[in-house]
Amino acid sequence: MRIDVVTIFPTYFEPLEMSLLGRARGRGLLDIRVHDLREWTHDRHRTVDDTPYGGGAGMVMKPEPWGEALDAVTVDAHDPVILFPSPAGVLFTQAMARELAGEERLVFGCGRYEGIDERVFDYAGSIGRVRLVSLGDYVLNGGEVATMAMIEAIGRLVPGVIGNPESLVEESHEDGLLEYPGFTKPSTWRGREVPSVLLSGNHGAIARWRREQQLERTRERRPDLLDGEDGDDAR
Repeated sequence: MRIDVVTIFPTYFEPLEMSLLGRARGRGLLDIRVHDLREWTHDRHRTVDDTPYGGGAGMVMKPEPWGEALDAVTVDAHDPVILFPSPAGVLFTQAMARELAGEERLVFGCGRYEGIDERVFDYAGSIGRVRLVSLGDYVLNGGEVATMAMIEAIGRLVPGVIGNPESLVEESHEDGLLEYPGFTKPSTWRGREVPSVLLSGNHGAIARWRREQQLERTRERRPDLLDGEDGDDAR
């Protein structure tokens, strides 16, 4: 998979050289390329923003650098998915991450200030499939944090990136529920015991306990995920 990122803060993405994603890049499983939007400006100040038509606070990112940037990074791409993090976008979910992990080419456009000139999204639609995506109902200073989160969520689902693919199966949201609690040695720590069922060796009982914990956690913390259902029929 190839992922291109266009941003005015390319050093923001240096952590992608670390950990699992860094190793995946080294092995050729992920090809992540970060581009500085200012490379496509043509004035001595490398200007990427201007005042908004109609008035209002803040600045809006100019369409010209974005158009040239998108042309350049997608010149060899066929029908890429072009994602713009935005509080006005659809909610990013594990299901979306799984879907995007199956794509060959992703392009992220990181907005700043009061956002990107709306015409850029329309133009991007002539190049590929445009999606405005939000991490949640809050506003960040720019798209970099959201892009980093999405790249990690997507990248770890690319085959071969996670050493043990079975570890992906029981994670939160993979089956629509939150993950069950995990424990390790020692069995007693500061007066707190590991649940006895996990020490029993009874794999059937352990599986039932874990399922019950998933349902209990989801009811308590994210009842919206249950869609009004109860019990083991929830998912």
